[in-house]
Amino acid sequence: MQTDFPKKYWFLLPLIAFFLQVAYSYSGVADTAANLKSKAVAQVGIRPLFLINEMQESELKTKLEQCKDNVFYRSDFSIGHRGAAMLFPEHTKESYQAAIDSGAGIVECDVTFTSDKALVCRHSQCDLATTTNILAMPALAEQCSLPFSPADPVNGIAATAKCCTSDITLAQFKTLKGKMDGANLQATTVEEYLTGTPDWRTDLYSGTGTLMTHAESITMFKNAGVKMTPELKAASVQMPFNGFSQDDYAQKMLNEYLSAGVPAAQVYPQSFNLEDVNYWIANNSAFGKHAVFLDGRDSDAGFNPQDSKTWTPSMAQLKSQGIEYIAPPLWMLVTLNSAGEIIPSEYANAAKAAELNIIAWSLERSGLLANGGGWYYQSITDAINNDADVLTLLDVLAKDIAVVGVFSDWPATVTYYANCMGINNNHK
Repeated sequence: MQTDFPKKYWFLLPLIAFFLQVAYSYSGVADTAANLKSKAVAQVGIRPLFLINEMQESELKTKLEQCKDNVFYRSDFSIGHRGAAMLFPEHTKESYQAAIDSGAGIVECDVTFTSDKALVCRHSQCDLATTTNILAMPALAEQCSLPFSPADPVNGIAATAKCCTSDITLAQFKTLKGKMDGANLQATTVEEYLTGTPDWRTDLYSGTGTLMTHAESITMFKNAGVKMTPELKAASVQMPFNGFSQDDYAQKMLNEYLSAGVPAAQVYPQSFNLEDVNYWIANNSAFGKHAVFLDGRDSDAGFNPQDSKTWTPSMAQLKSQGIEYIAPPLWMLVTLNSAGEIIPSEYANAAKAAELNIIAWSLERSGLLANGGGWYYQSITDAINNDADVLTLLDVLAKDIAVVGVFSDWPATVTYYANCMGINNNHK
């Protein structure tokens, strides 16, 4: 091979190559450490392929099948709902790690507080009886708001217990182990009560679930390079709680990200309480820009996602308040047309028209879908009769509604779909 570069200068080639590499590194083209983390390879496992195999023949099935040998990467479109709660006890270190490994680009810690006002990850302030082993620890069980009461089958009385994080200190909380959420309401003993895991989940990994403080979850997620979506849970105790006001609570959650040096752009704080969202927007604008209004207005009398007159405030009013993200349950976003096909609801169309970013919750939380899918699928029950219908719904959410993210109890399914469809995995 001939070259115009004089042989006497060949000794300069390595030096030239070095300076070209330096220039490339500073050009913005080379991967930074953060970029490399965002491109982390995901382990999607066999569940997505199982669902694809269950699909009826269609263009969607063909497209998804063609991706089966691909390498999959982490995606912000895939959000770990309570971690990966289909297989691991929710809000435990193990559940969070499974979500991270399966490609969730954003992971959720539901935030509540202990009696000494420490922030911890639990879906509800008073779910310890069903999500941990607290009842099997006599000293702590005695502190529960409502200690275990056995069932009385003869008189039709169910077993009950109510144990709250606010009943115990942080130190006591850290001695608990997470288990799959569930209770046997016909139990006459604590041991029986703790064996209530739904039959579509598994207890194989629930023996030693490691509970997490909110601060510990931040450290874990930061080290893994994933974004974070903490949900400020409604307090089950009267607020203010020993001088701890609702605003104190909302601010303390954000303060723990500031203390950990996490950029606001990496955090999507959530609340069903619109006042919390408005507080963040008014007092913490950097975090407020990504605040998520979890829409629970379906509990309002007369609510109908097909009739905008039945919900208030309107989507345009929410937008005018500075809200950029809205997150309703799956069923509020969809309905069926005259042909029985899944299409966007009026609610979804109104949110899009107001230029709100939409996040949907939660896939793979309903067990087997053979009988209509239950609560999460109530607006499209007649179209749901197969586990693979989760992928059909996901396709509508992504393509017809343009949601920016989807919560799932098994994020690998959403990760697979997002990669296969080339969905941009970077939220604005």
